[in-house]
Amino acid sequence: MKVLDGLKVLDVASFVAAPAAATILSDFGAEVIKIEPPEGGDGYRAMSALPNLPKSEHNYAWALASRNKRGLALDLKSAAGRKVLHRLVAAADVLITNYPPAVRARLGLDYEALAALNPRLIYASVTGYGEIGPDANRPGFDATAYFARSGLTDVTRADEQAPPLAPAMAAGDGPTASTLYGAIMTALYRRERTGLGACVTTSLLANGIWANGAMVQAALCGAEIRYRWPREAPRSALSNFYLCRDGRWFSIAMVAEERLWPGVVALLGIEALARDPRFATLNERRAHAAALTKELDRVFLQRDSADWLRRFESGGHTVSVVARLADVPLDEQAVHAGALIPADGIGGASLTVDSPFRIVGEDKVRPRPAPALGEHTDEVLRAHGFDAEEIAELRRAGVVCGGAT
Repeated sequence: MKVLDGLKVLDVASFVAAPAAATILSDFGAEVIKIEPPEGGDGYRAMSALPNLPKSEHNYAWALASRNKRGLALDLKSAAGRKVLHRLVAAADVLITNYPPAVRARLGLDYEALAALNPRLIYASVTGYGEIGPDANRPGFDATAYFARSGLTDVTRADEQAPPLAPAMAAGDGPTASTLYGAIMTALYRRERTGLGACVTTSLLANGIWANGAMVQAALCGAEIRYRWPREAPRSALSNFYLCRDGRWFSIAMVAEERLWPGVVALLGIEALARDPRFATLNERRAHAAALTKELDRVFLQRDSADWLRRFESGGHTVSVVARLADVPLDEQAVHAGALIPADGIGGASLTVDSPFRIVGEDKVRPRPAPALGEHTDEVLRAHGFDAEEIAELRRAGVVCGGAT
């Protein structure tokens, strides 16, 4: 028995942020039906084939975002397809979508229409820029709405003169999905108390601004916005990145520098530098951060990153080797933390990325493979009362496809 056993969810969405919220629900036992257009399906199916992404024989992006779901290929542009959707909605607890507001109305997918069919429905929407306003129907991905529009792309540049860097694939979608999951669960709790369904919404823009909240609040308070300084000339040489002998970068983040400086001097073996008047006090070290960084660059090149990690951690310092992507699957602590979990058939891997929280004493669903396009079409339709003749007619009309049994 899982926490969300019996919860029926319709994933009528595309790409990542909205469908990933449905994935989190499925991790806790919800039954999720993935509804896609018959021609091509969800565009996210093709994302991992893009030339700038990791090459694999497995569709890893789709495998992660759509695990545990049953697939129904349904043409919502047709009146017959919308009738099918409405029958499913009548039996659903949650519907998740990321269609723009104007498109929802055309497809009979707007909240008002569906709430009339099922007053207990939790209708969950993700947009790029919000439900109302001049940009409500503007298309947005996490790179544009979450990162660029929120200021995150700007404040995470290497320094004021550096060009912006493209974010990692779906890096803003995952946090946005977690927000939508929280909104859905809050609405379900409200329904338990009132019996009423609800419309819950979030946007990539709102989540990007939330992630960038401290800096945005600074701007709201009229603060002077300062860009980070170049690595070679930082505000503090003790909160910086250093290249080690093995070619790996090492990150140190020394907030309590005044207290920790004597220990750092000892473990780095830089007693002579510590006697240098330029580095003798906190204020002097800050004033001469570029010179200290240059000195520490030479020191860090004398040892491998693993050696520096042992030395710093033995002294109780907050540091890390900067992981390369290939390091993460080998990170034993990531398994203990529940970030990576065993899986069967998830893009050919024995592990997959788990949703980022647990309930102590409650097991999640063991991840199952993502569906092929329309893989469970007949199964889903039969479960919602469609007989063989009705299903055959829907197929003949091109309203559904896939999953014939």
